[in-house]
Parts: sequence; structure tokens; C-alpha cells
Amino acid sequence: MAANARAQPPVVCRQNWHKACPALPADGKPPGHVHIGVGTRQRIRPATALAVLAVLLWIGPATADPADLPAGTYVIDPSHASLVFTVDHLGFSNYTAGFDRFAATLLIDPADPGSARLTAEIDVFSLDVPHPPEGFLQTLFSEAWFDVAVHPAISFESETINLTSDQTADVDGRLTLLGVTRPVTLSVRFNGGYAGHPMDPNARIGFSATGQLARSDFGFTIGIPPAGSTMGVGDTVGFRIEAEFTGPPLPQ
Repeated sequence: MAANARAQPPVVCRQNWHKACPALPADGKPPGHVHIGVGTRQRIRPATALAVLAVLLWIGPATADPADLPAGTYVIDPSHASLVFTVDHLGFSNYTAGFDRFAATLLIDPADPGSARLTAEIDVFSLDVPHPPEGFLQTLFSEAWFDVAVHPAISFESETINLTSDQTADVDGRLTLLGVTRPVTLSVRFNGGYAGHPMDPNARIGFSATGQLARSDFGFTIGIPPAGSTMGVGDTVGFRIEAEFTGPPLPQ
């Protein structure tokens, strides 16, 4: 092999160690062959170990002191965010689903977090339910349910932020669903952040938030059980948000 030839990446085999691997020649394991499986051994090359170390260094330390973070506009990082909701189903379970596409913008001055402003919008077409039966999503998108042809988005805009500790706050705002706007409160925890990193050159902050609403407040009454019964889909909807936001660039 020529001195300047590029090394081939290892062949990754997910067979258990005791099973025959289709990538193996008859006389044994080729160089760079890595086995991955339950109860198997793995051979990790030095380059792989260095790559893992680089990822850990890239993550970098987070700071719990908001004062170290720059003021400005932060936007949600969709690769590091999730939105799930739960609703009672027949009294048998808390049915869990979510939305995959949403946007949010946070204007914040760490020196005065109570003055922050948050706006968010959810794409209702991104509704994600577990193993939906054929036609189920179309039913949920119909006029009787989410009516996405007329109301394709759910929006939220904060009004006041009441700090409850150094890292928690109640965010009171207005949620619009099916064209109806009602007050909703988010219980928010600040998880940390940093002003930037050479491999992540923008400020980054993270939050966890929970809340609940009564869907009947928005005229979303289909399927709600009659009083004294659980035969239907509950009125109370709980939700949980995990979100990282990216902000101003790291000073040069």
C-alpha cells in the first residue's frame, strides 16, 4: 500500500461474537473489523478513543451562573428540543404524543431574567402519535379535531415571568389553539448554559418546562367523557418541553 493511501474505515458488524459474520473472510477477522452486539467484545482503536474524547471536550462545561451569558436573541435548536403531551385515555393510561416541528425565540438579558420575552409556534401538521392506525392522523387533522386546514399552528407568547428561585420561574402567557386564546402558565427550570465554545461558537442555554391546560377552554371538546365517566379522551392536557437555545456568537 502506498504511504499516502487513505486508511479504510473499519467494518462494523452487529452480529453477536459467536455468530458467523458475513464480512469475515474464511481465514479470520480483517484489520479494522469491529464487532458490536449483546454480550460481545469490542475492539476500540486509539483513533476511536480520541474521537470520543473530542466529543466530550466539544460538549464543554456548562455554567449555572446566568450572569456569564450574553444578553440578546436566542432561538431554539430543533436538534436539541422536544415537545410531548399526555392526556387521559379511557382512564386506562396517560396517552403520550408530541409535535416534531416548532420554533421559539427568546429575548433575554441574564442580568434581568424577569424581563425576558418568549414567543413560540407549533406546526400542527407535525403531530407525532405512536403507531397510528391507518387514517388516524387524517381524523385528528380534520375539522372535528385539530382543524389544521383552518388552524395549522398553535402559538404562545409570554406576558410575565415570575422568578421562583435562582433557576426556576413561572412564565405566564397566552396560548392560541383553534383560533381561541387563553392564559397558560409554564413552570420553567434553567438547566445551564455557556457563552460559547470553539466548536460551538454561539451562546447556548437549556430549559425544561412543564404545564397543563383544559382543552375545553379552547372549544376543543370532542371526545371528552361525560361527568362521572372516563369513557373518552380527557379534558386536561399535560405537556413537557425540553429545549436548548442558541444565542449571540462567542466574542473573538
